[in-house]
This record gives sequence, structure tokens and C-alpha cells, in this order.
Amino acid sequence: MIYLDNNATTQVHPEVLDAMLPYLGEQCYNPSSGYRAGKRVKEVVEKAREQVAALIGADADEVYFTGCGTEANNSVLYAVARMAARSAEGKKGLRIVTSEIEHSSILRVCEDLETRGYIIEKVGVDAGGRLDLAAWKAAVEKPDVVLASVMWANNETGIIQPIAEACELAHAHGVVFHTDAIQAVGKAVVNVGDVAVDFLSLSGHKFHAPKGVGAFYKKGGLRFEPLLRGGGQEKGLRSGTENVASIVGLGKAAEIMHACLSNDEHAGVGELRDYLEQSLLSELDGVQVNGDLEHRTRNTSHISFQDCEAAGLLILLDEYGVACSAGSACMTGKQQPSHVQMAMGFSRQRANSSLRISLSIFTTREEVETAVQAIIKAVKKLRRVQGAGGVGPVVVYT
Repeated sequence: MIYLDNNATTQVHPEVLDAMLPYLGEQCYNPSSGYRAGKRVKEVVEKAREQVAALIGADADEVYFTGCGTEANNSVLYAVARMAARSAEGKKGLRIVTSEIEHSSILRVCEDLETRGYIIEKVGVDAGGRLDLAAWKAAVEKPDVVLASVMWANNETGIIQPIAEACELAHAHGVVFHTDAIQAVGKAVVNVGDVAVDFLSLSGHKFHAPKGVGAFYKKGGLRFEPLLRGGGQEKGLRSGTENVASIVGLGKAAEIMHACLSNDEHAGVGELRDYLEQSLLSELDGVQVNGDLEHRTRNTSHISFQDCEAAGLLILLDEYGVACSAGSACMTGKQQPSHVQMAMGFSRQRANSSLRISLSIFTTREEVETAVQAIIKAVKKLRRVQGAGGVGPVVVYT
């Protein structure tokens, strides 16, 4: 199978797997143990913390491990909201500002907080998928805004948001700023020294670490109320026995991707993406590459195919041995248009005809060439079956 769905998850890097194996076997000790073997395991956890910190330009004591990116996002939003409510002595109408294109792990938390009396304001994006900074400025300068959160790069389109500007506008009004950087870390340069966010979330399986491990960055000196309470691990901010093997894997992946970014090794990924897009544009009519073509991660291409339902294309591509998606993995099987594409002003037809193709450092030129031919074949076949308008007797996911 040719795997082109790396925004959903990535394969574990062989060097990461090698680093993890001892801690799945003989080095099974609890890092909270008092004996020497446990203390040695604690040392490798701290080494991983340093590796992750280096990837995002943070200090090691500003990084806290979690079970996933969703937990990191939930932890930060609930912590800031609860602390703000306590400081305001339970005052209703505290505001949280975010964008219309956030991941469900942000939007669902905001929906829950709305039921608890918070006012949620979602700022729109332009046709290229980037945050409307004028609307953002107007939102964060309103009274009683306690938190602003914008993703660094969108999980469906790969569009990189104007994080520095959004953060600066929030801070100008004393608003705490968080970024969900899960789709950016390891793929683009993310440095909290250059962009002074207060909180940042990341997830290991998006950059060749295993599933089930993530982290959040908390700027030094900021207060934090933990989501999980228990044995006091992670300085009391995230209790639970550490998942040592996965944390080691996260650290090793961070080290590898830091080197890749430093050496601009992602340039090759971008060249493959550009080749894929140019090939499809030259061989097929009615193809449109979506979003801002300048501000996007190098591995992601979001493409619409006129008169083709994405659900049908995915079925055919799967038969041809190519795996990609119609959007977020969290939306697979749901037939309504993506909220991200609708926020960008897509018609329902265009939204329902779009594919997300996402590469990795392991994607080869040969794979991309084969995938291009498979996509061309699938599009031509589906257009014959469906006819004009992209409607026809095609079985879709239920």
C-alpha cells in the first residue's frame, strides 16, 4: 500500500522503535521507584524531556508529558478556564476566543465550557484558510477574554496560521495564548522563543513517535491546574505512571525531526508534494489545489476534483492500493462537509470533492508517481460513472 495519510498518523521511525524496545522489556522499572534501576529509568524520561524541549525551543522544565495531543489540548483549556473562573469568583460571561477551523479536541471542549457559562467566540478565516486577523483583534480586545487558542497548522489543509501576530494581539490585551501545534511540530519550525506562546500542545504520532504519547508546553512561571490528579508525576501537573517506552520514543523522534528541520531535509518532501500537484493539474481538468499556497506545511496537499465525490474516490484509491483521506481522520465515515472547508467558503459540492494527501520523510518519488496515476485513473472512472455534478450510484461510507 502507498500511504499518503500522514496527517492522520505516521509510521514509527526505526530508530525510535530501537530506542523504545529496552523499556518494553528488561528496563520495565517505574521511574518513581527509589532503587537505582528506577532512577536510571527516570533519567531517560528527563533526557526525552530535553529532546522535546529542544525541538520547540523551550526549557526542559517547561515540557510536560501526556497520553496524547487531545489530552494536552483538554488539559490546557480546562486549566485556564477553571483558574480564570476562580479568580473572577465565579463570574459568568468569561470569554474564550478561538477559530472556526480548530480540531475537535478544541471545539468540543469549547462547547462544554459554553454550557458552563463561558462565552465562546470563533473567528473566521479567509479563502486561503488563514485566520482573519482584523476579526481576531476585535475579538481579543473585548472585555473578560481569559484565553485565546489558535492551531499552528491546520490538520486538513496544512495551512500555517499567523501565530506570531495572533499571539501578539492577544498579549496586547493581557489574554493568555495557547496553540494546538500538533500538525506543525516536527514538520515546520516551531520555536516558543521566537513566538512567545503561553501554552502549546503536541502529539508524538504525528512525527514518527508512537501513538499514545503527547506533551504540552507551559511557559515558566504560569499557574496551572491539573486535569488528572493522583500520584503527583510531572511535578503534579499530570499524574499517572509515566509511559516510559513511548516517552523515550517521543524524545528520539523529536531529536530526529529537530535534525531534519535544522538541515532542511523537509525540502525533499515539499518537492514531492509539488510534483504530485503539478502532475494532477496538468493531466486532469477541474482540479484545484486549496488554501494559501505560500503558508502551508510541506507535506500536505488539499485538492478538489470537480464532479467527483471524495467518498467514491477513496473507495477506488483503496482498491488501487493508495491510502489518503477526505479530511481529518476524526471525520472519516461522516458524510457532512468538513467545518474547515465550509469556513473557507467552499460550496458543499467542492467540499465533498476534496482529498487530503499528506506525505512524510519516508514517502518516495516512485510512490508519488504511482499514486498520481492511481488518482488520475480513479477520477476519470468516477466521472464516467457519476456524470456532471458528481452524483451517481457510488456506495459511500455509512
